[in-house]
Amino acid sequence: MKNATFIRSIAPAFLGATLLIAWPVEVKAERSQIYASVYSPEIPAKTSICGQTIDLDRTEYYEAFDRELTSIIYSHGSTMLVLKRANRYFPELAPLLKANGVHEDFLYLAIVESTLNNRAYSPAKAAGLWQFIPSTAKQYGLEVNEDVDERYNLEKATAAACRYFKNSYAKFGDWPSVMAAYNGGPTRITNELSKQLVNSSLDLWLTEETTRYPFRVMAYKELMKNPAKYGYKLTDKQLYQPRKYKTVKVNTPVENWSEWAQKQGVTYAQLRDANPWIRSNTLPNKTGKTYTVKIPLKESLSRKASGTTTYEEQWTID
Repeated sequence: MKNATFIRSIAPAFLGATLLIAWPVEVKAERSQIYASVYSPEIPAKTSICGQTIDLDRTEYYEAFDRELTSIIYSHGSTMLVLKRANRYFPELAPLLKANGVHEDFLYLAIVESTLNNRAYSPAKAAGLWQFIPSTAKQYGLEVNEDVDERYNLEKATAAACRYFKNSYAKFGDWPSVMAAYNGGPTRITNELSKQLVNSSLDLWLTEETTRYPFRVMAYKELMKNPAKYGYKLTDKQLYQPRKYKTVKVNTPVENWSEWAQKQGVTYAQLRDANPWIRSNTLPNKTGKTYTVKIPLKESLSRKASGTTTYEEQWTID
């Protein structure tokens, strides 16, 4: 029995060694051909953000942009999802940015923050598409508690983010610095600009994450101008479609959102997906505040019925 046990224990290793030794040289050569060719993206001479031109001839600018664009291009699963989600969220976000007086390029900052995941929540307790932490959210007028979290309210969180961006621009007068401040905090950027005697965050020595941040926003803009150029081949029907809703005003307590949703003809899950700011199955609403609740239309709950619209023609190969 001991001998049998010993043989069983060494058999896998022995067989593996035998197979390895038995492989002919030709097979090893063939195995090297299974890998796809990998290409480095061509970096443009210049890029722009919010109408501000950035010359990429500067060595550190070029390499920072190259790092982000290469990383994005070869993060296939995440980048593919961003392209699909953008078709759903850009039609909602772009008019909100315009209405709040902020450049459309901040769409790409939302991508960097959350990959357009409307349920995004970070280890630092940042939430929603714009990834507000609780203290900043409350500072900008968003309600955050166990029943309601307006960081997940697309309209209110976007308006709050726009106020933040405009406040920062009034301080810095430089859009990359506004973006760096969104990541690293306005106080830090203000102090470092003063210490390091420069006018833009692009010229600062900062933590790696904050240094990379504006270049990542610019790289996403570059990718989304022409995804097919970088190997992303999607069809119109593969993009996630914008949702259509009716809205209901609620200014009283809701004892049970599940029952409330059922009366509206949707499931609790569908209600929460359309209104991720709802954080529990009840709404105490002791102050009588008015909440706007989105109810997805039936056509938006069916791929066949929702039809096919494409926000940017260059996103697909159809």
